[in-house]
Amino acid sequence: MAMDLRSSLSYHRRLFLLLLAFSWTLVGCFVLFQYGREKHFKAERLNARLQLFNLRMLDALDEGADPAAFIASHDESFEALRVTLIDRSGHVLFDNSLDSLPAANHLDRPEVADALAHGTGYIIRRHSESTHRNYFYSAMCGDRHIVRSAVPYSVPLGEVLAADREFLWFMLGVTLLISIAGYFATRRLGHNITRLNDFAQRAERGERIDDIAPFPHDELGEISNHIIRLYARLQRTTADRDREHALALHEEQEKIRIKKQLTNNINHELKTPVAAIQGYLETLLANPGMEGSQRTEFLEKSVAQTERLRRLLADVSTITRMDEASQLIRKEPVVLNELIAEVAEEMALKPAEQRLRVNVDVPKRVEVVGNPALLSSIFRNLADNAAAYSGGRDIYIRLLDDTPEECSLLFADNGIGVGEEHLPHLFERFYRVDKGRSRKLGGTGLGLSIVKNAVMIHGGTITARNRERGGLEFRFSLKKRG
Repeated sequence: MAMDLRSSLSYHRRLFLLLLAFSWTLVGCFVLFQYGREKHFKAERLNARLQLFNLRMLDALDEGADPAAFIASHDESFEALRVTLIDRSGHVLFDNSLDSLPAANHLDRPEVADALAHGTGYIIRRHSESTHRNYFYSAMCGDRHIVRSAVPYSVPLGEVLAADREFLWFMLGVTLLISIAGYFATRRLGHNITRLNDFAQRAERGERIDDIAPFPHDELGEISNHIIRLYARLQRTTADRDREHALALHEEQEKIRIKKQLTNNINHELKTPVAAIQGYLETLLANPGMEGSQRTEFLEKSVAQTERLRRLLADVSTITRMDEASQLIRKEPVVLNELIAEVAEEMALKPAEQRLRVNVDVPKRVEVVGNPALLSSIFRNLADNAAAYSGGRDIYIRLLDDTPEECSLLFADNGIGVGEEHLPHLFERFYRVDKGRSRKLGGTGLGLSIVKNAVMIHGGTITARNRERGGLEFRFSLKKRG
């Protein structure tokens, strides 16, 4: 039943009822506190009047006065005054409300015990076994006697609060105002809570919440708007983190795929030179009487295939090192002008049919922090690629831009270029434009892939395109600081 009632009431109504219960409970607690305070005050005042009577009676008894005569002349201030005279051993000597004296010892009475111990004592309300009425007792101890006076005691609530009616009405008025203000406040809060609940349900369903209309620009509305903004930011952060995780997973899977592809390609590339070497050597062994010139030719071909194997293994080692431990590659200041000059000198030493003119346009000293071997491999592989496949006569190396952060360079030839369909794949491992010609010239298919990885390790990018006047052009950038 309680659950049905709760579900049938809106949030703001439940909150309002809670506020009402709290307000009226507070008023009730104040009334009870005020009643206790007034009761104590009236008891103290009544005790003071009775103790004054007790003191006068003790003085009269010390002068030899009769207790009954004294009471008759001094009880006009009290209604139904009961006076008991007790000796210090606890026996009742006189009681004006009883026809016969009780035999019970009164030392165990609280007010009597307090009077013996402290001189005076009282108890607010105690039932009398003799008269069967409730009394307010007040006792005082003298040298020889204990005088105990008592009056019937009951303090109605209305009498206690009579002196504070105005304040009580003031408290009731304030509580009423609080209740009215609380009604409107809880209604507005309930509206916000309802909208927040709708927002939470949408969030649980995974819906985007950026399109939620803002709350009113008041205190509660600003809190609600802040909550929504925080959740929207958290939602976006979570989405970004999920995308980053998916991207990292994709990159990891791509690395695994590339490794498998690299392994397969290496296996395939190794088969050809190994099979050729094996064929030449088996032929030599099977024909010990082979002519010297033919034997020499077979040995030279075996050496050429061995050199091809050496270059392939060196390139595989280089590209694997860049993949697996690029962050561990040592870097130092390198002057690019010196590397370019070395490439030009090496090109000048090549056979005439492979030699290209190297035209350098780098008018200033360009220094970067990088790995000398990898930076050198960029220019050397591009030069070897141009010499082997371009069919041109010139190489052009030009500085395009140089800033404190990075430099940009152009490397081009004036050869035949490549088909447009090959441009997107030039930097893929083991990709060849003319497979037969590449293998005949001893290429490993990893040169341009090494170039791209070396550029990326140095914080740059590289692109390739055909020149309008013929030939292939590479543009790449390098960060000055690694």
